[in-house]
Amino acid sequence: MLYSGKMIILNKEQEKFKKAFLNPIKFSLYFFKNVPMGWFSGIKLKKLSEKNAVSYVPFKWYYRWQNKNPFRSMYFAVQSMGAELSTASIATLAIKGIKPSIAFIVTGTRSTYFKKATDNTIFRCDDGEKIFNAVTQAINSKKGVSIEVKSIGKLEDGTIVSEFFFTWSFKQRSNEN
Repeated sequence: MLYSGKMIILNKEQEKFKKAFLNPIKFSLYFFKNVPMGWFSGIKLKKLSEKNAVSYVPFKWYYRWQNKNPFRSMYFAVQSMGAELSTASIATLAIKGIKPSIAFIVTGTRSTYFKKATDNTIFRCDDGEKIFNAVTQAINSKKGVSIEVKSIGKLEDGTIVSEFFFTWSFKQRSNEN
């Protein structure tokens, strides 16, 4: 990965990850094995680029009754999974192929809910450049770098239902063998 502040150029591992994560079958198998609650909820990744990512959480009662709460809307934790996926997929893309590797973790989260999520919900994060910049800073400084990124949840008709903020921490691992 090369980030100069103006343009992001992906390395081969990043391109490979991007292609695999956007493949519905590979994505589903990955989530089944590594994030079973995400798989069970039916979350999908619709778009992934250096600039943004879009995730999709189904709600229709006849598809995903398990995503609802007693108030006939989507459970907040299911929304959180969809929002986190939109930020985590960019973060994962940004660290692929970096040597020594970069460790990353969510160190904080906050959310606001504006309306009930009563239908399929789309989460979009447009902070890709911010994430890639943080990874570059972590590489150059050899210190941890924390950033806050935003994901907005909308119903398919464009109604904003929620807004999530995730604080991601990136740190280059010490020498690897």
